[in-house]
Amino acid sequence: MRPRVVILISGGGSNMVTLVRDMQAGGYADPVLVLANRADAGGLAKAAELGVETALIESRPYKGDREAFEAALTERLASANPDIICFAGFMRVLTEGFIRRWQGKMLNIHPSLLPLYKGLHTHQRALDDGVMVHGCSVHEVSAELDGGTILGQAVVPVLAGDTPDTLAARVLGVEHQLYPAVLRKFVTGDRTPTAIFGTDI
Repeated sequence: MRPRVVILISGGGSNMVTLVRDMQAGGYADPVLVLANRADAGGLAKAAELGVETALIESRPYKGDREAFEAALTERLASANPDIICFAGFMRVLTEGFIRRWQGKMLNIHPSLLPLYKGLHTHQRALDDGVMVHGCSVHEVSAELDGGTILGQAVVPVLAGDTPDTLAARVLGVEHQLYPAVLRKFVTGDRTPTAIFGTDI
């Protein structure tokens, strides 16, 4: 029986689409649900087009009550019975109680070479620091924001004249390579690190 994968999104879901297509092509896992916390998340329609069940649990009505939102989220997740939960641009900071409930089953992709640039505005911060390389990381989700064991990283050069947008686009190209590569290993219990060097992207 193939592992059941749920993907959580808040926006357009480009990493979600990459993961779903890779699972469908490779047959190593079943994408059973794509869940968003925003009604305007464009990824919901994309998931439906790919034949994946979708769900919406808006976080806005729960403003100020994270536990109530997470209770609704947990209830829907439990009904999908996931073996793995992939965060793909899910813009919510989750409580330690939620993390503990799903510990060891959660992956996240973050647009920096962790532990550098946790949190937001990673591309601007990289440019401000004048670094020569930038990239993305896939890590297990822990109670620490953008913490947890790093399972893979992809590196791209920072080019003269880069803006946050051009750098973000270059990083996104390797995100779409890295996340499926890590997931393919993770479903087998393989947590050895994966490295991708996007020198031509």
